Amino acid sequence: MKKAKIAVVTLGHYIYFNQFETLKAELMQKADEFIELIDKDNCDVFNAGYIDCVEEAFESVQKVKKEDADLLFVILSTYVPSAVCAPFARYLDIPQVLVGIQPLEHLDYSHTTTYMQLVNDDICAMPEIAGVYERLGKTIPTCIVGASSQTDRLKKEINEWVLAANAMAGFKYETFGYLGHTYEGMYDMHTDPTAFTAAFGAHAKMIEICELWDLSNSVTDEEIDAQIDEITNMFEICDPSIDPLTDYVKREDLEFSARQAVALKKLVDNNKLSALAYYYKSEPNNPYEALAANLIIGNTLLTSAGIPLAGEADLKTAAAMHIMKSVGGGGSFAEIHPFDVCDDVVLIGHDGPHNILIAEGKPRLRKLKKYHGKSGSGIGVEFSLKAGPVTVVSINVDRNGKFRMIAAEGTSIAGDIPQTGNTNTRVSFGCPIGEFLERWCEAGPTHHMALGTGHHMGTLRKFSKISGIELIEVK
Repeated sequence: MKKAKIAVVTLGHYIYFNQFETLKAELMQKADEFIELIDKDNCDVFNAGYIDCVEEAFESVQKVKKEDADLLFVILSTYVPSAVCAPFARYLDIPQVLVGIQPLEHLDYSHTTTYMQLVNDDICAMPEIAGVYERLGKTIPTCIVGASSQTDRLKKEINEWVLAANAMAGFKYETFGYLGHTYEGMYDMHTDPTAFTAAFGAHAKMIEICELWDLSNSVTDEEIDAQIDEITNMFEICDPSIDPLTDYVKREDLEFSARQAVALKKLVDNNKLSALAYYYKSEPNNPYEALAANLIIGNTLLTSAGIPLAGEADLKTAAAMHIMKSVGGGGSFAEIHPFDVCDDVVLIGHDGPHNILIAEGKPRLRKLKKYHGKSGSGIGVEFSLKAGPVTVVSINVDRNGKFRMIAAEGTSIAGDIPQTGNTNTRVSFGCPIGEFLERWCEAGPTHHMALGTGHHMGTLRKFSKISGIELIEVK
């Protein structure tokens, strides 16, 4: 997974340091203590130094620019004149967070010295600095305030910002592929590639089906055999179920799907794609029809490897899956299926693509004689998500052409699902399911969503601030 570059700068006031001999050394330790709270497995950290005057601030700004940082934490170590922070506001066009972590939970008032107050004056300048961001025409940063003893709360808050920065960095300098066209008549699927780049930063590259066709025809028998070995190790191959559309998976079915899986990976590699939205109906009995109908295993393998693939050419949901992956939720391609009034759950799933890393148990393969609503036949992937907390995210476009996220947190409930060769997860949202579905639909999502494990609303709120993409929470 691509990691965000997190910059940390610590600010002080040089005048104090001639007055109090050991003060600067004590305040400088706050940067190290803060960096210890960051999960370095999820990001790369750059310490931009301890800055106590405007001249040093100018130099530090240039260093942060060279690092191409994605997020800046500004640590206020004591009272700081706003002029010291102003260069970071004025010259850095990246999200910023003001941090005031006071060493003590409270002062020992009857024994407090001026020195002790200065050591604990972390939030003194925070209102002044926030106001100067406004005066400079910049976004007022989010503020993190706490005592150093509040480790768990501070870690959670700080690392949600890190994951939000990861989600945005996942689009930076990246290319999302767009193969074919949207499913006919799905008005909610259409996406303006230029608007997509404006909102997310990634380039949307148009991919031709004939490129995939040529790659498919060049796949060797050895590559097919190796791919079948991977598939049979990863999936359980099922016999037909009660659904008359299901059939036995034959060796030639596996070979054809394996061929397309190899070709699809080559397509992604050749075009340096971070994600792909695809759909191609084709005319009946055209060779492209069978090709497009047998991408489900390949796109599931790629999605599970960190390259989200969205069916029906839903570029917006490819972005939602990318976000869910970056914040640690995995992210499967999904839509609402029938609900269950007795258990107050709704089935959420799709016929592909999926992320098997968040599956409950071994995912299954079923041969389908036909895909409902689509042409062709082939092998489908079937599983439920792991039981426990889940988050769903849909991205749509409002009446003014702006992207927005609609999200909700729920719980995946273990239980039976239809054996139809599709994923289906039983999800509860902690209220009568009909009422939730009314609120979800009234929020104006697309009919697709990214479904992931874990609750991530706190991080999504921060991603909304970083990206400028509105978040609507459905409860």
